[in-house]
Parts: sequence; C-alpha cells; structure tokens
Amino acid sequence: MNRIVVVEDEEVLRGDLVDYLSMQGFEALGVGSRADLEALLKHEPPPQVLILDISLPDGDGFDIALAARETINSGIIMLTAHGDTESRVRGFESGADIYLVKHSSLREIAAAVQSLLRRMHREDAPGPDAWLHDPVGWVLTSPEGLQVSLTGTENAFVSALVESAGQALAREDLARLVSNRQTHFDNRHLDAVVSRLRRKILEQAHLEAPFKSVYGVGYTFSAPARTGSASTPPSRGARNGP
Repeated sequence: MNRIVVVEDEEVLRGDLVDYLSMQGFEALGVGSRADLEALLKHEPPPQVLILDISLPDGDGFDIALAARETINSGIIMLTAHGDTESRVRGFESGADIYLVKHSSLREIAAAVQSLLRRMHREDAPGPDAWLHDPVGWVLTSPEGLQVSLTGTENAFVSALVESAGQALAREDLARLVSNRQTHFDNRHLDAVVSRLRRKILEQAHLEAPFKSVYGVGYTFSAPARTGSASTPPSRGARNGP
C-alpha cells in the first residue's frame, strides 16, 4: 500500500486530507510541523508521497523539499495558499513534482497523488538500460552488458544499495552491513571500499559508478537496477580481497 504523509499545521485540513486519502485506499498519515515529520522519518520508512504546506510553525515546505531530495526518494506535492508565480517557481526549484493551491478539492488532490505515483512507477521500473546485480555470482553488469567482478565486501555494499531502491543509506548502516569479516570497520574503511569500486567500474565497465554520495547521510544507488543472475559468473579468484 502506498504511504502518503501530509505535512500541514491546519488541523482540520490535515484531518480532512488524511481521512479522504485513507478512503481512497492509501495509508495516509498527518503531521503538523517539520519536527514532527523528522521524528516520524526516524522510525518509519519514507512515504511514497509527501504533501507539504509551505508555511509551518518551525520552517517551510521549500526547505523540507530540499532536504527530502537529499535524503529520501519520495514524490513531493506542495499544497499551499501561496499561488503567486514566484512561489510556484521556488517550489519547483526546491524539488516539488506538483504544486497545488489550497482551494483545490480533495478529489483533485487525490488525483494528483495518483498521477504522481504512476509517473514514479514508470520512472522506477528497470528496463533494458538498468544495471544488473548478481548477489550470488558476485557480479555487477552494466546496461551495455560489461561485467564487473566484485569482492565479498563490494558485493555486500552493492547489495545493500540495490535493495534500498534508491533510498540513501547511512554510512554507519553500510559499514555494519559490509563488515561481517572485520571487527574494526569504520567510515574510513568504507570510503576506501567505495573508492576502489569506483575505479574498478570505470576500468571494467567504462562508466561512472552508478552510486553517489549523499552529503551528511551516506550513499545511494543512483541508476535503475535489478537483481538477477549474470550470464557469465566471475572466476573463483575474483572473490578474494576485502
């Protein structure tokens, strides 16, 4: 079920939105401030869609949208009383996918959510140009079919990123996931693994690595990807190394 989080300090409007979206089959939640949203995201998975008011008691939707684009992979709908051109432009520049004014009907808002979800599903669906990760054969295959053999640590790193489906993973979590064979594995070791893997992908696949660093968070897989079996597994010798 698609999760929708409504960030709106007007209690009545927030309640109406949550109730209507829930009746439309969504898992809808509402919060009244930026602090409440940040607290929610610490304990809950990111929603598919954020509906953001601009004017909040402890911040504004523009800043929230900018932060969301750096840390989560949610669609963003701005719902605000500010209908002027400057606010609309700033909203889109901050990362909004859709910009609505508050006289929009509940039906129109729900239709906008459905439209955005369809667009996101089309964009996220891995096609023939997706990277293929074989976690059993320890191989990462480029969209052009060039294979990169992975070490155990590299394989664990790539697995974690691909399974996160575009969400940014914290450095601490990644270090823990890939350190099963080392007791003293920290951010410095993680950066060394990432640096070596970037060079390896560039040398063997002739492409930039399909993951990026998210400032203040960690790493995310930045290209379409799917998991499956590579046609030609690497040799046993390729599995040695950190």
